[in-house]
Amino acid sequence: MSRSIGQDAERTEAAEPAPEVFSTVGLPASRRVELWEGHNAAALVRLDVHAISPLQASEVSIRLADATLARVRATSHRIERSADAITADPYDAVAVYLSLRGESSFVQGGITHTLRPGNAVICETDRPFAREFAHGLDELVVKVPCKALDALDARLDERSLKRPVVTTFGSGDEGDQYASALARLAARATRAVQPVPADERAVVELVTVLAAGPQAARSAAYRAAARAFIEEHLTAPGLGADQVAAAIGISERHLSRVFAADGTSVPRYVLARRLDLSHALLCAAAPADSVADIAARCGFVSTTYFSHVFRARFGLRAGEVLRASRAVSATTA
Repeated sequence: MSRSIGQDAERTEAAEPAPEVFSTVGLPASRRVELWEGHNAAALVRLDVHAISPLQASEVSIRLADATLARVRATSHRIERSADAITADPYDAVAVYLSLRGESSFVQGGITHTLRPGNAVICETDRPFAREFAHGLDELVVKVPCKALDALDARLDERSLKRPVVTTFGSGDEGDQYASALARLAARATRAVQPVPADERAVVELVTVLAAGPQAARSAAYRAAARAFIEEHLTAPGLGADQVAAAIGISERHLSRVFAADGTSVPRYVLARRLDLSHALLCAAAPADSVADIAARCGFVSTTYFSHVFRARFGLRAGEVLRASRAVSATTA
């Protein structure tokens, strides 16, 4: 049991990267644009920023081995990924911008797309584009190098996002299921309270399917759809392979083969994601929360079983994590 848990732990959380937080608050107004450009060049991609009034912006970013996730907020401004910027700092990647608040425009290849909350745009970062945020922005950003996408689906060697893909995301049945799942993963990983580590493999797979569309390998599409359903129903105690298979329209046996090809199984994957969530909740627990409360909140029906698998995964008892979290809270209160 502990060996299989450890294997999944390596896939979903080999090492939890610390979030990077950057803000222009307190910076000299005359240098905010310059410093914001420098930060974005390091964290995401080099952009030219144009602001009429002093820029106020902040970003929380998580850099994984093959993906970067960020939550970006800023006042009104305009950005450009110009041909000169691409030549000076090329980065062959696919970026997904998921709008949470504010209307904006995205221009590439002479075509303008108006983006509203709930819209997502998928584009290649080494094709010039421009964006304008007349009323500010609040969005999630996911960036994955093309080599990581090509490694997952060889047919992507032939794909080229000559035009951006615009889709929608939301909760439940709203929006594209892959974009919706990606938004949930990015939002949970970059939130200020109780962040949940994103499964990088799932992130790369979701971006692969979004970039490839109907041309995506069928196994990758099935696995991405399954992971999307699991993220949406993670805390349901009865969640099992039968429900996941029915939701994505394939047999349970076929679903098992799809996950086995990726070196795991549906139960192991669900367990790993629930443990990720439980660890995040324990690290930011309310005074009245108990280990049993948090276990139940994450879909575990047995506290004893939860305690066993938690210790096997993280090397610490859940109660120890909870006490350490409260000790930190007490010293910072």
